[in-house]
Amino acid sequence: MAKIAYILLCHKDPEGIIAQAKRLTEGGDYVAIHFDARARNSDFDKIRSALADVPSVTFARKRLKCGWGEWSLVAATLLAVRAAVEAFPRATHFYMLSGDCMPIKSAEYAHDFLDRDEVDYIESFDFFKSDWIKTGIKEERLIYRHWFNERMHKSLFYSSMKAQEWLGLQRRVPADLQIQIGSQWWCLRRRTIEAVLEFCDSRRDVMRFFRTTWIPDETFFQTLVRHLVPEHEIRTRTLTFLMFTDYGMPVTFYNDNYDLLLSQDYLFARKISPDAAELKERLGQLYAAEGVRFPISNEGRSLFQFLTGRGRIGRRFAPRFWETESSLGRERTLLMVICKKWHVAKRLAQRIRDVTGLPTVDYLFNEASTPLPDLGGIQSTLEKRTRHRRALVRMLFDFWGKDTLIVCIDPANVDLMQDFAADKSTVRLLEVECSFSDDYLVGHARRVGLAGDRTPQEVIDRLLPTIRYDVKFESDKIRDADFAGLMRMREAASTEENAVALAEFLDISIEKARDIAETNYLFVD
Repeated sequence: MAKIAYILLCHKDPEGIIAQAKRLTEGGDYVAIHFDARARNSDFDKIRSALADVPSVTFARKRLKCGWGEWSLVAATLLAVRAAVEAFPRATHFYMLSGDCMPIKSAEYAHDFLDRDEVDYIESFDFFKSDWIKTGIKEERLIYRHWFNERMHKSLFYSSMKAQEWLGLQRRVPADLQIQIGSQWWCLRRRTIEAVLEFCDSRRDVMRFFRTTWIPDETFFQTLVRHLVPEHEIRTRTLTFLMFTDYGMPVTFYNDNYDLLLSQDYLFARKISPDAAELKERLGQLYAAEGVRFPISNEGRSLFQFLTGRGRIGRRFAPRFWETESSLGRERTLLMVICKKWHVAKRLAQRIRDVTGLPTVDYLFNEASTPLPDLGGIQSTLEKRTRHRRALVRMLFDFWGKDTLIVCIDPANVDLMQDFAADKSTVRLLEVECSFSDDYLVGHARRVGLAGDRTPQEVIDRLLPTIRYDVKFESDKIRDADFAGLMRMREAASTEENAVALAEFLDISIEKARDIAETNYLFVD
């Protein structure tokens, strides 16, 4: 059975560290602690004293002063790893943790999970080819030597880098290494850890190289493991659940996140708020529990994005100046069918096409799989379609050789509606109002990734009112936009009422409109 040696890097909260170490060792595992030398000695003494009688706890041979982005974090990790290897010969896996981490599964589940496959768990993506680094410097992390901390000595950090660039002091990456990058929260098997330590002892050139790279905790272990371990024995993922906000800051979890955390396909989570005493207590009890079943739905990231996005009013992609000044054409008419139930809008669009012969396009700005003609690549991704929306729609007009085009749009895309409504062409909108049962909203949440088949009922119960309000909020935003050419057809309205709205929207006879409105399967879920 798996026996885990947790590598615990910490710098504060001695009471929390003590509780964490006792909790993990009571589950039958081990803990090796490195406590930052920048922290108070009295805090470290408190930790050592409280854990002195716990044989499954050891400490790094010495304490280092650690700084974000510096080699010191890797050096501290290696010290704690060496201590764990020497102190715990029965440990089969070594798992990196911080003081902000908490288990979101039981020890029993964690051991069974690690026994399932003979693999290492570590994110390791190609440094140069992947887009793992979203902002900031990239190759400069490696090819220049970094002696100053960017956070504490920003001017010296960038002056040093510019001086090296000016003097042509770029250096080469060690020839036999393919640099990888990923999260620092890994779980490695014993033989992998022993191979890494042996590599460190024998390859002083590699150690010298990484000592002056920037943020090496995201590249050092990731590169060495990929270099030393066959690819089929690596799972390129972390077992620690963490998320980041739009501003690049780690998401903090609180007491009401318990159910969400348990349903994720991870063993630990970070960061847990220091004030979330109830959450910590419940997760602590969970780690020692036996026979607990964990329904995994894994919707955490999409659910967080949805919930935190409520109330934001903005535009995902600002229009280019050449898009703003361009036009679909004064002689053209763009008709937008707006409906939250996509299958209803698609049926309506198909029926309009059958009756009138007008070209229609389904949710081209919402659904990547929407069939579109080859327009030179502009149609290839949702991002391109949205960013170059006017150019895309102009090309669709040209492709069909028609002056009228119908497109389906999700009610959430008010920015698109406003952009097209401001065009010099004729633009009319038809909002299709549908009724929404709880079952439909749950299905909608699953389709868009807010929930899964195994999402706990408690999470769904809390989510439903938010989704229902969100649908109403989107409709209210459309009304508030005060579009000049807005009509409505409703599921609850009569055929005649809907026919009148369709006749005005499509500029067709009432007879043809009635033929469309009488479609008996239109609103069927």
